[in-house]
Amino acid sequence: MTLDLSSAPIASDTRDHAPPASEPGSRPPSRGPRALLHDLSASLAVFLIAVPFSLGIALATGAPLTAGLVAAAAGGLVAGLLGGTPLQVSGPSAALTVIIAGVILQYGWQVACAVTVAAGLLQVLLGALRVARATLAVSPAIVHGMLAGIGIAIALAQLHVILGGSPQSSALANLLSLPGQLAGAHLPALAVGAIAIAVLSCWPRLGLLPGAAGRLGARLARLPAALVAVGAATAFSATAGLRLARVELPEWQHHAFASPPSGALLADHWPALLGTVLTVTAVASVESLLSSVAVDRMAHSTSDLHRELRGQGLSNVVSGLLGGLPVAGGAVRSTANIRAGAATRMSSVLHGCWVVLAALLLAGALRRIPLAALAALVLVVGLQMVSFAHIRRVHRHREFPVYLVTVLGVVLLGVPLGVAIGGSVAVLLALYRLTRARVEVVAEPTGGYTVRTRGPLTFASVPRLSRALARIPAGAKVSVHHDGSFLDHAAYEALHIWRAVHQSTGGRVSMVTEHDGERVLDPDGTARTGSSTGPHRCRAWTPWVGHHCIEQEDDPHGRLLDGVRGFQQHTAPLVRQELARLARDGQTPSQLFLTCADSRMVTSMITSSGPGDLFTVRNVGNLVPAPHEIGAADDSVAAAVQYAVEVLEVRSITVCGHSGCGAMKALLDGLHEQPGPPTPLARWLRNGRGSLARLRRVPAEFAGRPCVDAVEQLCITNVVQQLDQLLANPAVERRVAAGSLRLVGMYFDFATAQAYVLDQETGRFAPVGEEFAAAFGAAGHESGREDWPELVA
Repeated sequence: MTLDLSSAPIASDTRDHAPPASEPGSRPPSRGPRALLHDLSASLAVFLIAVPFSLGIALATGAPLTAGLVAAAAGGLVAGLLGGTPLQVSGPSAALTVIIAGVILQYGWQVACAVTVAAGLLQVLLGALRVARATLAVSPAIVHGMLAGIGIAIALAQLHVILGGSPQSSALANLLSLPGQLAGAHLPALAVGAIAIAVLSCWPRLGLLPGAAGRLGARLARLPAALVAVGAATAFSATAGLRLARVELPEWQHHAFASPPSGALLADHWPALLGTVLTVTAVASVESLLSSVAVDRMAHSTSDLHRELRGQGLSNVVSGLLGGLPVAGGAVRSTANIRAGAATRMSSVLHGCWVVLAALLLAGALRRIPLAALAALVLVVGLQMVSFAHIRRVHRHREFPVYLVTVLGVVLLGVPLGVAIGGSVAVLLALYRLTRARVEVVAEPTGGYTVRTRGPLTFASVPRLSRALARIPAGAKVSVHHDGSFLDHAAYEALHIWRAVHQSTGGRVSMVTEHDGERVLDPDGTARTGSSTGPHRCRAWTPWVGHHCIEQEDDPHGRLLDGVRGFQQHTAPLVRQELARLARDGQTPSQLFLTCADSRMVTSMITSSGPGDLFTVRNVGNLVPAPHEIGAADDSVAAAVQYAVEVLEVRSITVCGHSGCGAMKALLDGLHEQPGPPTPLARWLRNGRGSLARLRRVPAEFAGRPCVDAVEQLCITNVVQQLDQLLANPAVERRVAAGSLRLVGMYFDFATAQAYVLDQETGRFAPVGEEFAAAFGAAGHESGREDWPELVA
């Protein structure tokens, strides 16, 4: 691999393209023949996922199976053309499966189509009123709880189909009848379902196999797991000659919404049907808009959410009129679309065209698919809707009660009641937190008292606050610390009246608000600002040499202890809860950061990271010994890399060099080649000999300018060389080949406080900034060079 140290071009940000998996280093063209080629390949990849998924969703609802294909076609053609998120792919919604299944069971298929049309019209109205962003105000705990509850209900229903039976009318009924269904399981259907589930579970992990098998598996894993699973189960059933229930594709006019439901039916049940329409509208809208937000993050674009809501509404109108299921934007299909290299909205439109052609020309092949295989696919999708990552997130934000109540409500009572109960619990929990404040009074060894309040101080907290303050004896020195939460007028008056009374008895009161700027209120009520409330008033990230408050100017150990005291007094209270969580849960960093031991490199400062974010390795010269050169003295770095890759399963490794590196200067001076017995430093610097050899083959340029000197040139070259040596590590190579690990080269210039990142596709460094991030994408990039295999999935 050659290295060009000139600056990388900065790609402009547009709304109609995203960083693909095939060429993530740069965005696909947004127009022209090349864009069409990107869209064509991406549309085929999404089509292979959409067909089995659409049939499975239709099976789970009890609708005609062609209804799923109609919904996929309407989502691709209508929402793809008219939506506000160009790279989003819409289709039948798994989140609406339970709702539509209940409508079909109670009122019939035509009423379900009417509900879809009405919900679509309401979505168009909401989009015209420009209230799309208001739907994002729903608590994430309720959304994730609703999806998890629906996923559990779907899994319970489809488990009956895999066992050879039929699902019941509710999740609770499915759960109660499950023992009897297990006792009388239909073995051929169970075998087909088990094969489909096994393939779905194992197919994405083929790339983790060792050696050549892993490389072959990584290539095979690019095929959609859903397509492979359904194909394998279908082939097994045909080869074994099993007699099973299979896909039935009636002519569309046999079930299409040709005439409206009877007026009597609508008149008798309009309250329930109106509630269903509102529920379908809310669920489809929230799912689509949340998916749009996720697509924006992946594609570095900005969607028109109001237009997207109108487009989703029109696609639901078309789908309902043609006899299809409700449509919503799908995160799975959209992610596959972006990773496959979609450039414009034409990818979604073409995917809709392929679905129509498949329904018209491949009906015979689709009729061979066993229902048990589709049920297995939907069962796995339902279980994946119960995300443990979401559970950890809501638990971290103390909203797990809302999540749990929503899940149980959806499973036991249905989606509308479950969401309503979850929303009620969320409101009650917010009110409880708004009125719940903690007040602590601590007697200090010096004879004074410290009062600490946590949480909003409102009129409801005044009695508790007054009781706590009443315990402080007259004339005492008191420091009142408020955590910066909301303080209403009643609590403000109570505090200041008490302070006036206490000062009249000879006491002294200081009132401190511990917030971002740590604003301090003196006893006389005037304000003074600073970074701390005591004599130590130095700002964060100030070098010790600039701390005028440190008295031990000639005592380095004293400076260290003073810094520790500052941490204990000011920083520890802010991070104690997070550190306690890390102590309890263990470390789960997503990145290994390998950099130099230079005292000027403050990794947490230049990466804006906190506790638990980075697994950091520091050594002289940010060197990575090659595997064939590792000895007893070099095992430390190799052990850290192995631990990060195999145990912590980090998803990226960054090698960060810096300007003015003393190790690189020593390499240039030939310290590693001096005669006589080598010192430990000389032996270690031998790991950088490859950088010296590479230095002679690259231009002396960096970021569009000549390198300052040979040291700077070697510092930059060394980053690329260490990435090559890192890739020679078998554990790293295996993960990179599987697409689950990304390697990143970074360089930090002290003089300008500017970080640069290496684009392995072009071999150039470019400054980190908004434009650079947009050019390279959130998902990273792959290199087409032979010596830099696929870097990211």
